Amino acid sequence: MHKLTPALSPSEPDPYLLKKLVWVNRVLLSAVALISVAILTMWLIPALGRILPGGWQLMKGNTALAALLSAISLEFSEPWHSKRIRRFSLLFAGLVTLLAALTLIEYWFHISLGIDSLLPFDRGSALLLPGRMAPQTASGLALVGISTLLIGARNRFAVRLADLLVFCLGLLVLILFSGHLFGALRMFGLSDSILISPQTLLCFLLLTLVVLHRRAENGVFSIFLGRGIGSRIARILTPIFLLVPFLRETVRAHILSASRMPAHYAAAMLASLAAMLSFLLLLFLAWRINNMEIKIHDLSLRDELTGLYNLRGFHLLAEQSLRLAYRNQLPFSVLFIDLDNLKQINDSLGHGTGSAFLAETGDILRGAFRETDVLGRIGGDEFAVAGQFGQMAISLAAQRLRKTTAQRNAESDLEFPLSFSLGHVTSEDGQGEPLDELLAKADQAMYQEKRQKKATLPNDL
Repeated sequence: MHKLTPALSPSEPDPYLLKKLVWVNRVLLSAVALISVAILTMWLIPALGRILPGGWQLMKGNTALAALLSAISLEFSEPWHSKRIRRFSLLFAGLVTLLAALTLIEYWFHISLGIDSLLPFDRGSALLLPGRMAPQTASGLALVGISTLLIGARNRFAVRLADLLVFCLGLLVLILFSGHLFGALRMFGLSDSILISPQTLLCFLLLTLVVLHRRAENGVFSIFLGRGIGSRIARILTPIFLLVPFLRETVRAHILSASRMPAHYAAAMLASLAAMLSFLLLLFLAWRINNMEIKIHDLSLRDELTGLYNLRGFHLLAEQSLRLAYRNQLPFSVLFIDLDNLKQINDSLGHGTGSAFLAETGDILRGAFRETDVLGRIGGDEFAVAGQFGQMAISLAAQRLRKTTAQRNAESDLEFPLSFSLGHVTSEDGQGEPLDELLAKADQAMYQEKRQKKATLPNDL
C-alpha cells in the first residue's frame, strides 16, 4: 500500500520532485523578497540607502515594489492556501501587471502618468524620471504578472496562452542575461552601462524560474517533471542545450578579439566542436531510447511476479526454439508444471503468501534448467518449459526439479509445502508437430499425475 508511485503515468509529475520544488521555490522567492525590501528601504529612507554598496540604486523603487508583489503573489498562489489567500495572489498579480502596463504606456506615448513619483525617489538625481523602470523590465514584469494570473487556469486556451507567455518570458530573460554577460566581458563592443541593474536581473531570473516551475505542474512544460525516460532526458539535456550556444559565442568572441587565429579557422573549429557535441548527444539519446525499448520489450514478454516469460513471450520464444530444433533434426520437449494447492494457500495464508510461492517456483525453475531453455508462467498457477531435450534429458530435468523442491521444503517450515504436478512430452523425430499440440499433450500428462496424487491421498490419511 505504501508504493503507489509506480501506478502513475510516466507523463504525470513526479510527486517527490514536486515536493522538492516547493522548497526550491520558497528559497528563490525569499531571495527576491530580501533584495526587493532592501532596495525599497534604500529609496524610502535615503540615509539607510548609503549603507548598501554602490550601484544598488540602479534598481528603481517601482521595480523593487513590483518584484516584491510578484514574489508574494507566487507564494500565495500555491494550491494548499485557502481561497481567500489565493484571491490576494490574483490581486497582487493584477497590480504588478497594471504597474508594468502603465510604464509601457508611458514609453509608447511619451507621457507621464505619475507612477514614477509614487515613492520618495532621490530628488537630486540627474535623471528626469528617476523612478521609471526600464522598458525591458516592465515587459518582463508584465509577463510575470499575467502568467501568475493564469497559473490556476484549466481552460485549454488559457493553459496554452500561459505556456506561450512563459516561453516569451524565458526568451526575454536569456536575452537580458546574455546581454549583461557579454557587456560585462566587453564582448562585441558592448558596455555594461546600457544594461539593467544586476539586482533587477537576478530578481527577474529567480521569478522566471518559479513561474516555470509552477507552469510545469500543468501545461506543456510538465515534460520536465514527469517520471518517464523522456522527462529525465529533458532534465539532463536542457541545461546543455541552453548553455552551449552562449559558450560558443563567448569562445568565438574571445578568439577573434585576441586575434589568435583567422576568422575562418575559428569558425571551422567551433563548427566542428558543435558537430561533435551534437553527435555525442545523438549517441546518448540513441542509447537511452534503446534501453527504453528493451525495457518495454521485457515488460510485454515477461511475467512481473516471477521474472519468467508470460504466455505471449513463452509462445514467441518457444516457437523459435522449436523451428530451430526441427531444422537441425534435434529432439524437442515441453514440460508442463502445475503448482499444487495454490487456492488453499491463498485462502488460508493470503494472496501475498501465494505470490511468494509463485515467485519461489520461478526461482526453482531458473536453477533447474539451462539459460537456453524457454521458461514461462503461462497461467495463474501453470508453468511451462520448452527446449531441445531428448526423452531421457527431460525426465532427468523433471527429477532434478523435484529434488530441488524437496530440499527447499526440508529447509523451511511451511503449513503447505511447495509441490508440483508435472507432465512432459518429447518430439524425437524432428517432424513438424506444432507447439500448441505439444503443450496440450504435456498438459494431459500433468493432469494424469495430478489425478494419481488425488487417488492416493485418502490412503495416506
